[in-house]
Formats: sequence, C-alpha cells, structure tokens
Amino acid sequence: MNLRDFKTVADRRVALEKERDISLSNIGSFTLDEAIASNRNCENMIGVAQVPMGIAGPLKIKDKEYFIPLATTEGALVASINRGCKAIMQSGGALVNSHRVGTTRGPVFKVASLSENQKFYEFLQSHEKELADIAEKTSHHLKFKKQSSSAVGKFRYIRFVFDTQDAMGMNMVTIATEAIVQYIEKETGAYCISVAGNYDVDKKPAWQNFINNRGIKAWAEVTLSSSVLAKTLKTTAKKVYDVWLAKCMIGSAMAGSMGFNAQFANVVAAIFLATGQDMAHVSEGSIGMTTCEIVSPVSFPRRRESMTDGSPIRSGMTEESLYISIYLPDLMVGTVGGGTGLATQKEALSILGVTKSLQLAEVIGAAVLAGEISLLASLSEGTLANAHQKLARGGKR
Repeated sequence: MNLRDFKTVADRRVALEKERDISLSNIGSFTLDEAIASNRNCENMIGVAQVPMGIAGPLKIKDKEYFIPLATTEGALVASINRGCKAIMQSGGALVNSHRVGTTRGPVFKVASLSENQKFYEFLQSHEKELADIAEKTSHHLKFKKQSSSAVGKFRYIRFVFDTQDAMGMNMVTIATEAIVQYIEKETGAYCISVAGNYDVDKKPAWQNFINNRGIKAWAEVTLSSSVLAKTLKTTAKKVYDVWLAKCMIGSAMAGSMGFNAQFANVVAAIFLATGQDMAHVSEGSIGMTTCEIVSPVSFPRRRESMTDGSPIRSGMTEESLYISIYLPDLMVGTVGGGTGLATQKEALSILGVTKSLQLAEVIGAAVLAGEISLLASLSEGTLANAHQKLARGGKR
C-alpha cells in the first residue's frame, strides 16, 4: 500500500482497514476539521486518538478562579490535582509570577581551526545588529533578543533567543535562524552542519535550560495552614516537609535528576495535551524545583486584647504551617499556532479563559503547585497506593 495514493483521511483509513483486516471505527470518529488538521498538524492522517479529559478546580490564583482541563489516561491524577486546588483555595489562593525568556534555536558550524573559530566568534559579536535585522524580516511577530555561543575544537555552537509573542514559535524561529545561517555562511565561509545542533536545547531535559531558561519561566507559591493540612490533606507540615526533603531534594540528587520535584511532568503533560501544546516539550517542563519550608507558629493580633467575656484572644496560628513553592525554568507554551487552533483544544483554552502565553504559563505553574501539594501529602500519609487502587482500578485488584 502506497500512502501517497490516498488524498483523504477516510480513504487512507479504509485502505489501512483492508490492508490489516481490522476496524478503525473509533479512530475514525471525531469532530475536528480534518482539512485543517491534515494540512497543518498531521501528515497521513487516518483519524483521531481520543484521550479522556477531566476538570480540576476551582484553582484560585491571586483574586481569580480557574478551572483546569486535564487530558490523561492516568486514574487518580485529576482527583489529586483537584485536591491540591482545594487546599490552595482554602489558603487564599496561589501567588504566581512569570517571565518571558524566549524561544531558542541553536545551529552548529564548523570552521578550519581554533584561530578561525575565534574570528567567527568576533564576527558574531560585531554583527549582532545585522543578524537581528535578517531574523526579524522573516516574521512580523518575531523579535531577535540575543545570541551566545560556545566552541569546542573546530565546532561553534550558537544559541539564538527570540521573542515569539503568544506563539510557542519553534517553526518561526527555525525559519529565522535559517535566514541568519545563510547570511553567516556567505559572509564568513563557515559551514553550518545543522540548523539545530542541540545547543538550543529543544525537546530534551538539559542543565542549559534549567540554568539559562527557555520559553517562559514561572513560579507559584502558597502557605498551607495547619488546619488545611489536617482537614483537607490529612497530614502535617512536618510530615510533608520530611517527604519533600528526602524525595525531591536528596532522592533527586542521588539519582542525578534534573527535576527536583514530585510530579511536574504529570500535570504539564495533561494540560499540554488538553490545550494543544507540543507534547515533546513535556520533557523540558519536567525539569524544575519544588521548595518547602515549615512556618513556625506566630501569635496575632500583637496587642493583648480580651474577648467580651474577659478571656484573652487565642493565637491565630497555633500549629506549624507549610510554605510550598514551585519553579518551572523551561515552559514552551503558546496560545496561538500549532495544536491550539484545533477545535477541541480551543474549547479547552476557553475553559481556562486565557489568551496570552504568560497567563497560560502562570496557570500551569499554579496547577503544578496543586499537584505537588497533593502528591507530597499523599506520600506523607501513606495513601498513594490506596488512591490508585480506588480510582485507577475501580476498587478491584
């Protein structure tokens, strides 16, 4: 069977059914616009892979509440994130922050010698304005931010950083980088081996992106009172802290992990799949760090006042609370372009109610925080296996 012989999704699927003597009735049942999907998102399309989508929330961020669409096949995940959202809501909401770093593309060049490599470096430094002008001519939505490079032997690895506004922008920056490469080759005689030389670093977990960041970096934090810890999460600040220290910090260090967290990838993947992000960038979203701190009891108000019956006002916080925060150094997300244009993914984004990529990154950060809270609490109280037994297996062994 030659796939080139078939022009439509249905013809291709029917031919495959005959070739394999199988039925693809479920793959062939969908509502999205196949003309758009087959021309922009998927080659040799035969249908759609359906994934259950759940909802968690409300998740309070600052003074606004969000409902989080989560596409997953992992039982207990949505319930876990939902419990974290409840704990955050009861604690007054999460505080978030974000910063647009930029989308990167990193070509690798080869020159004749170390001295030529030095000259190449000097060329890049002295011609940055020209490089920026060339890149920005390729798209009205792209801005050249900066470049850096490193050399080893005859190779030079360049890392270009671009602002792609609300698009994730990998296609945009690849086209811009190709234009820059052609100019560099013409002016210097250096040979570009590949427009993508892994110095980006794209779709791989790497310390380069952890330290220098990529896409958008986001933070989220909340302080959980002893009451919320006890009633909603069935645990204490000390128990969660002990799990965090042993698991996320020491355990991750022992394993040489780039992710000092409990389950960033779980939450990132579920939101990415629901909202049409590039799923391969989950590998980058998995890196990051969770931090915890036990907040000692304090008394307030500070004035020694009395109730109407003459008894003293009790302390507003009599037991230890828990401060918990997350840091995502490398979120490659967008609200336009790519899979965000598909109908189902558009609806998921409408549930979130975000139109800007920075907003999306901040919501993802808060949702990741909810996931960390719930999982660390579950581990601290020893109920992880029971939760999966109940929710992921229907209560059956």
